[in-house]
Amino acid sequence: MLELLAPAGSMEALQAAVQNGANAVYLGCGAFNARQGAKNFTIPMLTEAVKYCHVRGVAVHLTLNTLVSDREISDVCALIRQAASAGVDAFIVQDLGVAQLCRQIAPKIAIHGSTQLTVHSLAGVLFCAAMGMSRVVLSRELGRDEIRDICRNSPVEIEVFGHGALCMCYSGQCYLSAAIGGRSGNRGRCAQPCRQSYGYGRCENRHPLSLKDNCLVHWLRELEEMGVASLKLEGRMKRPEYVAAVTGVYRRALDTGEVTRDMMNTLTAAFSRQGFTDGYYTGHTGPEMFGVREDRYDDAKWLQSVRQSYEGTENPLVPVQFQVSVTGQGSSLTVTDPEGRVCRVVGPMPQIARTRPLTAAELEERLGKTGGTPFACAGVECRMEDGLALSAAAVNAMRRDALNQLTALRARRDPVALNRPEKIPHLEGRRGGPSLTVQITSREQLTGRLLKMKPEVLYVPIHILALDPLLCQELTRQVTVAAVLPRIVHDNELDRLRDDLKRVKELGVREALVGNVGLLLTVREAGLRIRGDFGLNLYNSASVNLMKELGLKSAALSFEMTLPQIRDISKAVPCEIFAYGRLPLMVTENCLIRGRTGSCTCNLTPCKLTDRTGAEFPVIRDGDKCRSVLLNGKKLSWLDRQDDLARLGLWATRLYFTTENAREVDQVLAAYVNPPAFDPGACTRGLYLRGLE
Repeated sequence: MLELLAPAGSMEALQAAVQNGANAVYLGCGAFNARQGAKNFTIPMLTEAVKYCHVRGVAVHLTLNTLVSDREISDVCALIRQAASAGVDAFIVQDLGVAQLCRQIAPKIAIHGSTQLTVHSLAGVLFCAAMGMSRVVLSRELGRDEIRDICRNSPVEIEVFGHGALCMCYSGQCYLSAAIGGRSGNRGRCAQPCRQSYGYGRCENRHPLSLKDNCLVHWLRELEEMGVASLKLEGRMKRPEYVAAVTGVYRRALDTGEVTRDMMNTLTAAFSRQGFTDGYYTGHTGPEMFGVREDRYDDAKWLQSVRQSYEGTENPLVPVQFQVSVTGQGSSLTVTDPEGRVCRVVGPMPQIARTRPLTAAELEERLGKTGGTPFACAGVECRMEDGLALSAAAVNAMRRDALNQLTALRARRDPVALNRPEKIPHLEGRRGGPSLTVQITSREQLTGRLLKMKPEVLYVPIHILALDPLLCQELTRQVTVAAVLPRIVHDNELDRLRDDLKRVKELGVREALVGNVGLLLTVREAGLRIRGDFGLNLYNSASVNLMKELGLKSAALSFEMTLPQIRDISKAVPCEIFAYGRLPLMVTENCLIRGRTGSCTCNLTPCKLTDRTGAEFPVIRDGDKCRSVLLNGKKLSWLDRQDDLARLGLWATRLYFTTENAREVDQVLAAYVNPPAFDPGACTRGLYLRGLE
């Protein structure tokens, strides 16, 4: 059966989800979840929420889906212990270090890989399974055939995003909110700048980053048949009425197999961005996927009608079996739930009937009146002797006592085995100044001056190396070359990548720069050494230490960290950070240049978005694929403060060239040797100084 997983941003929203048919809910508690703007739960509230849900046969998944700093490790460990003791059924995680802590502290609690892990391939699913995860939430950009193939070959459960707000960027790879205002999506504080207006070249009233809400209500049978385990509804930031309405519609669609016009009207009334889209799932991407919010969601009569589905009511959700005995020796009632829990109560002594004796039909009718409880009578087995009477009040009292006992029994959970987490080793970094690494995006940027500087590693996109064997061989003779892999590689693109890896290895390349967990195994199988890129979102010592276990040669730390965090993190593998370049803020499946021109000319047409303040964001292609990378307008620059970076224990600092031409590349290389004064109009210090909210 396809699990219906609903959001719970508050206790009221949780009740709305449960009473409208959710099989499971996901919620946040404390500071380590991706919706810090929701009301969220305290530990006492979480305990009550788990009891409420478990009584009604509903699972509770706790979101721990943010990056966690070293100073927060003790707090997240405490939360894991408290949540496990409260009885949560699963942890949803992004941070690989947090996943390790969950497995160490509460090994019996399931771990689900969040969509923030950017898993969009079978290889990514297999990696998560190897990390001890029992479920993976796929990226929202996958089509039906890709989902089907992953489900067919996955050793763990697959969860698919079914309804609600779509991010323009692949989840886990968006740094736009952090760069603009210090509010990181990876830390649960996204300010949603993608919903604002932008223009192509100058500010216009256009919304090229705002997608309509996803809606897969018409495809539920297909998803179930292909083996999807869970369908997630988005909405922890939305009102309880939204949760009730959307959950109710999807429950009816799952149960009946039908989607009526009234059901679609309900979804639209709950929330709409000029309609809905199933574009990623069906493969119909493009301009029709985009839309902005329509402010028409405050109809008091509609809101009141939705509230009636969960306020002061109890929809029977748990089928139970009654066994009743009315004999000359006494009366008793036993109730059994679907999991085999049994509760028995003893009633009063029956009397000899003076007028009309009690019948089995009357007993069944009285026991079937379970209204106001979470239980529905699924059957009654009667054992009774003729000629006896038992009052309706006595039968009702037995039913009430039995169901109260069952409620308490279902709310109870056996103590969970909890362990102390392993101490996180701290390894010192490199003494002395960091080496220089350089990453280029185009062949034009391979200048003579760059090669003469002989960087420690030269990062070159794999498609450039694979398409020009002579260039590849020449480069590998002069410097250590690492092939830069795209962050996004779907399964149907993997064969070509394997061919390119084989080709560049034959040409002398021995290393690859990898920014997605789904490519680690592919590169290892190709026989190349792995260097980790920023897309792995390494934010704490536990995750960096894991990179050593995975055999990485080096790793780029998250550019959302501050200098003290970078200084203090364990350097289990040689670590690097960006010292110069336009930081990549988004990677999008929808081509932003096609959004401007109506046709895909992203290999020819330069493009930039301009926001209402006049800030510009250049757009480039992700490798040679028709995907877009949105860059920061201002260039990160620490060229004039290299002494500060030298004290951080880093292996290397990286110069990252994106939109620069050959002349500009040489100017930056000269500035690396003889730094000019910092230009705040053109450059930024990034988040290394100001940090995140």
